[in-house]
Amino acid sequence: QVQLVESGGGLVQAGGSLRLSCAASGRTFSTMGWFRHAPGKEREFVAAISWSGGSTDYANSVKGRFTISRDNAKNTVYLQMNSLKPEDTAVYYCAGGSAPVTYGKYDYWGQGTQVTVSS
Repeated sequence: QVQLVESGGGLVQAGGSLRLSCAASGRTFSTMGWFRHAPGKEREFVAAISWSGGSTDYANSVKGRFTISRDNAKNTVYLQMNSLKPEDTAVYYCAGGSAPVTYGKYDYWGQGTQVTVSS
């Protein structure tokens, strides 16, 4: 059974930092990504990373503040979020797929972790 389990969400003040983790089990993924969904908005792409880590992609809204990384030995992807803003408040989901980073195609999704940034 394939599972993606996120952790690390919580409540933080604006300007603070959080580190999200997503542990995969049951298979490995060439590409892993993070998405977020805020109330009243559509789901939004946040970041993605290739198997080697040599290819990454970020939404313009998080460039320079968020960093995606992965540890293939642990089958885990991370999202380091710095300089958080209230508009970063959302449920964050990780996803795994076999397509290249630029394809934006994912086959499996986690259940999500809530991130709330207070002003």
